[in-house]
Amino acid sequence: MITIKPFAGIRPPKELAKAVASRPYDVLSSKEAKLEAAEKSLLHIIKPEIDFDPIADEHDEKVYDKAVENFKKWQKNGWLAKDQKEHYYIYAQTMGSRTQYGLVACCNFEDYLNGKIKKHELTRKEKEDDRMLHVLKQNANIEPVFLSYHAVKEMDDLVASVVKQQPAYDFVATDGFGHKLWVIDDEAINNRITQIFTTVPALYVADGHHRTAAAARVGLEKKKANPNHTGKEEYCYFLAVIFPDNQLKIMDYNRVVKDLNGLTQEQLIEKLKQSFYVEDKGALEYKPDALHNFSMYLAGRWYSLSTKPGTYNDADPIGVLDVTILSDLVLDNILGIKDLRVDKRIDFVGGLRGLGELKNRVDSGEMAVAFALYPVSMKQLIDIADTGNIMPPKTTWFEPKLRSGLVIHDLK
Repeated sequence: MITIKPFAGIRPPKELAKAVASRPYDVLSSKEAKLEAAEKSLLHIIKPEIDFDPIADEHDEKVYDKAVENFKKWQKNGWLAKDQKEHYYIYAQTMGSRTQYGLVACCNFEDYLNGKIKKHELTRKEKEDDRMLHVLKQNANIEPVFLSYHAVKEMDDLVASVVKQQPAYDFVATDGFGHKLWVIDDEAINNRITQIFTTVPALYVADGHHRTAAAARVGLEKKKANPNHTGKEEYCYFLAVIFPDNQLKIMDYNRVVKDLNGLTQEQLIEKLKQSFYVEDKGALEYKPDALHNFSMYLAGRWYSLSTKPGTYNDADPIGVLDVTILSDLVLDNILGIKDLRVDKRIDFVGGLRGLGELKNRVDSGEMAVAFALYPVSMKQLIDIADTGNIMPPKTTWFEPKLRSGLVIHDLK
């Protein structure tokens, strides 16, 4: 049984939705955010270090205080305003010919602590601490987490009925992705949605593991500080957008490596032949076409790498992942990269940037070799979360990202 609830969102007026909404805090560097942030952009609240010249350390106390100052300013100026009633919201994102419809709702932090909201990645304490401080100081969830669930037909039908109506917001962002938001005013529909989710066995963190963990820590801390805690307080809930699993698509998350660990190009290829069938594809881009097939870009040429039988364990939910196969057979065994989280010789490139980005980073001399992977499926993600396993770092890349600032959750 999953506990969700409607809430009175803080959000921009219709005419300012596009100006206020921004990309999430963790997809832009501070320098990129400073260049992108127009006057009313939420980036001034979620990346307030950009308001200092030079750009301040994002963990400086004055930066957290600036976030609070800006959040108050946006509300005072009418750029953000709180709804009078509690609602659920429907948020649609369009990327090319594909549209996905998510429910904007508040989830209960106890469901995360009890394992009903399941994760598939490890988190780092310092990043949790940072997100937790933002929530505590603002007393609000400024940015939502991205969750998924096994699709429920009745929920799909309810969403389909809502989106026939005129949306509250409808705009195309500068990145070309479309965004629409509907406010569900019908109390009967809101009540039914709450009931439907009591039959949903689990939610899955798709993107935003640190925000989810931080939100749960905020709820737990506030619970401990309140001797009259009932479990009904607003701080027991955090902001999420929840998508049915059959609408989501995970993109590839690729790797670039600075050097060949002392090997020549020829020696690298010979070592790869021990575990892979290696095929030279020439100068034309080659994209992996199936699980256990990889693309490599080296010295101006693309190669297909197909794993040989017996080189991985099909019965191991982690061992069968292509990120694990590449890490074990190539990055570790051949290139000497033992820990993807800390090794400075490796970097990661989200699939939206395309194979051209891999080629550019190698051709520029910044990197020596690039590897492209076939993307993980939602089924693999859910299977791993259900079995209590953890995916290797930088496995999943979801696109489009949730736009921040369309709806904010007030903890007061």
